[in-house]
Amino acid sequence: MEVLSSRILLRPADLDRSRRFYRDVLGLAVYREFGPADDPAVVFFVGQGLLEVSGRAPGPPGASMRIWLQVRDVRGEHARLAAAGVRVLREPVEEPWGLVEMWIEDPDGIAIVLVEVPAGHPLRRDPR
Repeated sequence: MEVLSSRILLRPADLDRSRRFYRDVLGLAVYREFGPADDPAVVFFVGQGLLEVSGRAPGPPGASMRIWLQVRDVRGEHARLAAAGVRVLREPVEEPWGLVEMWIEDPDGIAIVLVEVPAGHPLRRDPR
């Protein structure tokens, strides 16, 4: 299978609330909007991928869904997001595999993992 494009699809309980969370609180850049002008669906850039927030969920979001976002400064994001009232599920921790991770939650209870790759981590080195 050759994957040409991909995105995470999120069907929130409250489209406007989730749209504001991802755009205004997390500060994700908008790739495109579609649908009604007064209540649009939004596709956000998330690094090299896309997150589409559209429609509405008929029931609770899936417990197994996670969104993984690499950031430059997890501790800085922790301070900013906690001050904005975002629910922090797990404070920033350096994991045994060397990445710094923290977990937050979106308005529907979807876990978002924020990850920092420290300067000396092997992922920072070009293996070629």
